[in-house]
Amino acid sequence: MGSRTPLFSEHERLGARIVPFGGWDMPLHYGSQLDEHHAVRQQAGVFDVSHMRPVDIQGTDALSFLQRLLANDVAKLKQPGKALYSCMLNAEGGVIDDLICYYLGPNRYRAVVNAATADKDLAWMHACLQSASVGINSRDDLALLAVQGPEARAQAASLLPVALREPALALKPFFATEQGDWLVGRTGYTGEDGFEIMLPAAEVVELWRALLAVGVIPCGLGARDTLRLEAGMNLYGQDMSEEVGPLESGLDWTVAFAPRERDFIGRAALEAQQASGELRQVVGLLLTGRGVLRSHQPVLVNDQPVGEVTSGGFSPTLQRSIALARVEPGIGDQCAVEIRGKAVPARVVKPPFVRHGEARIALDDQDARA
Repeated sequence: MGSRTPLFSEHERLGARIVPFGGWDMPLHYGSQLDEHHAVRQQAGVFDVSHMRPVDIQGTDALSFLQRLLANDVAKLKQPGKALYSCMLNAEGGVIDDLICYYLGPNRYRAVVNAATADKDLAWMHACLQSASVGINSRDDLALLAVQGPEARAQAASLLPVALREPALALKPFFATEQGDWLVGRTGYTGEDGFEIMLPAAEVVELWRALLAVGVIPCGLGARDTLRLEAGMNLYGQDMSEEVGPLESGLDWTVAFAPRERDFIGRAALEAQQASGELRQVVGLLLTGRGVLRSHQPVLVNDQPVGEVTSGGFSPTLQRSIALARVEPGIGDQCAVEIRGKAVPARVVKPPFVRHGEARIALDDQDARA
């Protein structure tokens, strides 16, 4: 038996299919993964993401600590509530984890790390401490909900504490507002608008039930994965890892090389990778033949391997098979993917595939439907 979020009994009550994920027992779906996916693209869905770990980082040296710890530069966060996405790297430039970091005010930050890597992340953070003027506090007392979809903000806002309602609706993307132990961020992992809400674990059942009462659809890990894949968003452990860094994971935009004097962990390794001129690239694939794209399938050009699929699956929005793949540079716009020993044709496209409910790539009538 894995760890369980404060909403586990609610998932059971709703008849969710429970699966192990990152050491947790989590809902895969509540009956129809496809219906949950479409609910987020068209209306609003809510995900229990309480298995993820908020970590508060505070103290007079918090800024300098995070500037060394993260590949992106938190000094860019000037306004309280502003957030950024970053990778936390090892000395070899591999990704220990990817996370969102919020600037909450002078000497106050909050990082939200992945469930499966949370203990490893905390150990790494403590190992990297060089100052007694930094406190690292794992917020195990908090729960997290992600309310996503075109109607999500409007439906969720009225259910927030009164002091948070107007500030939440006024948030710009990648900003957050807080009140006590509640923090509401206009962030997400689906390619749709919405909120990610951190709140005391003791209060999450009430909010969950209130959201369902106004018509927000409960969604599980299955829809979360198809939504993030359509949105071209990376999954840790598949699209990047401790062996594969951000420059080969389509995450070069999250690495702040300026200012030059900021010596973040992994910087020297990334600069050496850049200088080598041998970096692989991440592309999107749209299967034009019959089949389903899956992780680790070889990508072929002229019957020769040039890379592999890192994340793949069926796109409910496009009704096609899509993937992210790490390949050699200069692949062109056509390739094949080896599926069960057969080379199946595919088209190379630029992610994302879908954002805000709309296809972001051109579809051809001759593209095979998955």
